[in-house]
Amino acid sequence: MKILIITGPPYSGKGTQCEILKNLLNYKHISTGDRCRLEKEQGTEIGKELSKYEKKGDLVPDQIMKTLFSQILDENRSEEGIILDGYPRTIPQMDDLLALVSEKGLSIEKVIDIEVPKEELLLRAKKRAETSNREDDKDPETHLKRIRIFEETTKPAIAYMKTKLEVATFDGMGSIEEITARIKASI
Repeated sequence: MKILIITGPPYSGKGTQCEILKNLLNYKHISTGDRCRLEKEQGTEIGKELSKYEKKGDLVPDQIMKTLFSQILDENRSEEGIILDGYPRTIPQMDDLLALVSEKGLSIEKVIDIEVPKEELLLRAKKRAETSNREDDKDPETHLKRIRIFEETTKPAIAYMKTKLEVATFDGMGSIEEITARIKASI
């Protein structure tokens, strides 16, 4: 099983690009947010822990995410490849993922990093809040907090990824099709 990581700030279009790429590559899209919501809905032990952090817009502790991602990798062993959307978000999570991948005899094919200016992220967040039915999208303060957390924890993790893996950075401005074409050309 091959692993492709899609990273970038909240509201950068990661999920949209993952949905397109899964069809192009015949990979399974693993959305961290969707999986976390499923765990919470099912009332699993991990789901209960996730609820405590996500309601506040905080990052879930790395150990919880490591446990969850170990399960995800095991559950998807028969897939040709998976696209990770929303993980890893911190340097320790990156180290955890590298350890899990090595332990399970897997490899990370590439990291796709989508960059979008903060002003555009806030516009997209507002638009998504108007169209989604997600409780966590309704508070503008949560939008700002998510972007701040990305800048403080995930941006350094992306820089760290560049020392460990092949990372391709793309401009996330433009139409969905233009962004897809840029990414597709590098895969």
